[in-house]
Amino acid sequence: MTFKRHTVTAALPYANGPVHIGHLAGVYVPADIYVRFLRLQKKDVLFICGSDELGVPITLRAKKEGVTPKDIVDRYHSMIKKSFQQFGISFTHYSRTSSPIHWETSSEFFKSLYEQGVFTEEVNQQYYDEQSQLFLADRYIQGTCPHCGFESAYGDQCENCGSSLSPSDLKNPKSMLSGKAPVLKETKHWYLPMDRYEDWLKKYILEGHQEWKTNVYGQCKSWIDQGLKPRAMTRDLDWGVPVPLAEARGKVLYVWFDAPIGYISATKEWAAANDKAWEPYWKDQDTRLVHFIGKDNIVFHCIIFPVILKAHGDYILPDNVPANEFLNLEGDKISTSRNWAVWLHEYLEELPGKEDVLRYVLCANAPETKDNDFTWKEFQARNNNELVAIFGNFINRAVVLTHKYFEGKVPAAGTFYDLDQEVISRLKDYPGQIAASLESFRFREALNLMMEVARLGNKYLADTEPWKVIKQDEQRVGTILNLSLQIAGSLAVLAAPFLPKTSEKLSQMLGLTGLTWAQAGGQSLVPVGQKLGKPVLLFEKIEDVVVNQQVAKLEATKKNNTTVITPGKSEIAFEDFLKMDIRIGRIIAAEKVPKSKKLLKLQVDTGLDQRTVVSGIAQYYSPEQVIGQSVTVLLNLAPRKIMGIESQGMVLMAEHPDGTFSFLQPDKQMDPGGEVS
Repeated sequence: MTFKRHTVTAALPYANGPVHIGHLAGVYVPADIYVRFLRLQKKDVLFICGSDELGVPITLRAKKEGVTPKDIVDRYHSMIKKSFQQFGISFTHYSRTSSPIHWETSSEFFKSLYEQGVFTEEVNQQYYDEQSQLFLADRYIQGTCPHCGFESAYGDQCENCGSSLSPSDLKNPKSMLSGKAPVLKETKHWYLPMDRYEDWLKKYILEGHQEWKTNVYGQCKSWIDQGLKPRAMTRDLDWGVPVPLAEARGKVLYVWFDAPIGYISATKEWAAANDKAWEPYWKDQDTRLVHFIGKDNIVFHCIIFPVILKAHGDYILPDNVPANEFLNLEGDKISTSRNWAVWLHEYLEELPGKEDVLRYVLCANAPETKDNDFTWKEFQARNNNELVAIFGNFINRAVVLTHKYFEGKVPAAGTFYDLDQEVISRLKDYPGQIAASLESFRFREALNLMMEVARLGNKYLADTEPWKVIKQDEQRVGTILNLSLQIAGSLAVLAAPFLPKTSEKLSQMLGLTGLTWAQAGGQSLVPVGQKLGKPVLLFEKIEDVVVNQQVAKLEATKKNNTTVITPGKSEIAFEDFLKMDIRIGRIIAAEKVPKSKKLLKLQVDTGLDQRTVVSGIAQYYSPEQVIGQSVTVLLNLAPRKIMGIESQGMVLMAEHPDGTFSFLQPDKQMDPGGEVS
């Protein structure tokens, strides 16, 4: 079906921390590639995203830091938005779910469904963490899966077998906040009766969208085949969109009810700012709606949100949801709590000008059908052996030779030989082949085809050797370079979705503007006689020292994580434990370590002396918050220099499941110097 317009959404990043390469590979790079491809075809496309700023984790972090939830989301919304802009993710509009228009839109959605009698009301018992004094969101309950026996299943889903769950299904449930068994406490909520929509979902997905990616279709089929259950659309919480009912005071909308509606509210915000109509992008059947997400969000975008839209009655449904699997890092699962990640804002600072290199590597190794792994050595190899040696080398030779032999002006083509005709024929085929791959969301395949165009040009120059032919036949060299520049012109178009900054540099060198996909593969893309710009290296070789620094940074993360007590470490003798001098101390002074985002320099009264300890807790505590705190200190740890400061011990910390940290403290007031034994 041919669509008049396209609404493309990318999963709302959670404003509880920065963006890392797993997010980029799973969602934002493929979404941006697809949108840029549509724009090159002159399609009417709206690319929507925004920060997801509501829910339990943000309230927990705010409590931990002694600030308001608004303080937390303001900090990370700004960081995320800036990182996306610098990296080149080309959103039409980037919004946030704390905006008034989002709260208004979400409330209207709820009221519409409520007035239609869609919801069921239930007073029942839900899990409550007595220590944290919070009703527990499904994702903050873990236990044993009743289907496969996996011991770390969540209250809404088992990530081992893919089963959709409710907290009551779990065996041996425990709170991920305190680690203790939760209790049941009575509360009233409004439920979306998803079981009533099973037959419709079978027709909509299982019969109507068999073209969806196998991982997406398979998960949807598994959930539907198991039988869907009503799911609460409200929560007992004080941070979120208030439930718009007088009897629901103190309750907010379930974050997975309001978050997808954030796409709609963001569209309204964009339309109001640009004097546009928003409704065609969400209510016109000539609009194609595509969601880019990670695999952990499939149930919400393929089942829950479509049911909400269907129940409302006025909105179009997702036509495709090309979810990716997960990206690992150096053989280990990316973990925000362990800081085992490559953070986008840090990458942009430490490797400036290499945005397209990261896009290329993440697309070439995208986790489209299975989890994949990112390594810095592969990052280096793909840059040096592919982008530099193939793509960059071809462009540089073609432009440099044109300057050398024809004063930088595009020469006219003469007679085409068999080799030329073969290259011309192959060049014409690539735009259609790449387009077919992109339209089917096979981005790795499309990227490889684009690189084949660069390989074609590189081999053509190597086979024809114009630097040798110039002595005998200048006209022949003109033909060779004309055809080479046409290949380069096609690359400026075909590479644009994948390597936008590179495409822009290449277009400037070739003197091209306003290129469209339809022009790629042609023989007059770069006009005869056009003056080329000065040759510029599109890529530079990445030396060992650069990647070694990044690997060392990750290894240092592992060492820093040793301050966190984790189960499963190797056994030690009792005598080894007795060697440790662990005492209660008190922080008497604290300051941030210059040029470090993670370190605090602490002065600790140990009861025996006052000493300096460097601790990686600056992301969780300000200096003002820690002064006066009782802490547990390992005193006889060998001193070591950290950022030029000699650290004389270690402050012991406990890590919560949400990634925040707490000091280990006695339950009663103790003077510094008390021994831990």
